[in-house]
Amino acid sequence: MLDLLVIGDANPDVLVHGAPEVPPYGQAETLVGGGVLALGGSAAIAAHGAARLGLATAFAGLVGRDAAGDFVLDALSTAGVDVSCVVRHAALPTALTVCLNRPGGDRAILTAPGCLVEHGPEHVPDVADLAVRHVHAASYFLQPRLARALPALLRERRAVGATTSLDTNDDPAGLWELAPGLVAECTFLLPNEAEALALSGADDLAGALASLGGDGCVPVVKRGAMGAVAMRDGTAVHVDAPAAEPVDTVGAGDSFDAGFLAGWLDRGELRHALRLGAACGALSTRAAGGTAGQPTLPEALAQMA
Repeated sequence: MLDLLVIGDANPDVLVHGAPEVPPYGQAETLVGGGVLALGGSAAIAAHGAARLGLATAFAGLVGRDAAGDFVLDALSTAGVDVSCVVRHAALPTALTVCLNRPGGDRAILTAPGCLVEHGPEHVPDVADLAVRHVHAASYFLQPRLARALPALLRERRAVGATTSLDTNDDPAGLWELAPGLVAECTFLLPNEAEALALSGADDLAGALASLGGDGCVPVVKRGAMGAVAMRDGTAVHVDAPAAEPVDTVGAGDSFDAGFLAGWLDRGELRHALRLGAACGALSTRAAGGTAGQPTLPEALAQMA
């Protein structure tokens, strides 16, 4: 049995450091501080991080039959992720993201969705074909066909004993509408603080936690340098973030997801999962890109200590 099945997006990230706030047009060439080609996509980064931590991890996604798809599959398989469930679209290209990073961690994210718009339930392995302990889905709003089917997909997995989680990530449309019944099928919901407020419509974090936990789901809210907080059975559990001097914060939340899930699957204890998630998120910022700084389990445990 696999520990983890991750469902969602995968793409190359082109990370540009030191870009001007508004790049000059008119065919002007602007020199920047640095550039990195890295594995991107919230789901792919989480899967990569989970494999680094020692979880038996499979990834189910849709990529094109192009060089970008080759890059994604090579990066995942090199990390030990099972990519046998990845489907390659016959015509549409692999998604591509360009991140314009500014000092202090802020960034603009430009994504060409490519074949993500066609990613649907038919690309996810059936319950009878793949036994897993936990199913994690990510980038909900970039995959509308998958989004509509996600409540039923997670319900099927819960019926055979798996736990489930969702990291919605940002909604480019700004609507923040989830499919009916979806939150109730999530053991954990893993937004950052801004996403939690948008999803809940609450004015503050306490209200967001109460709202998102109303269907029995455990909301786990990532707060960057302020750590993370979860709400279970009406009780908030907070952990601080380890001290870090970030090189690049791209994918830190996805690395947190990987650490949190590894901690939960190991002990089933919420505070331990939060601490391991916070350690993994912090360590991931020590190198450019979402995966280059991801820790092994001994590194993450040492950071916790």
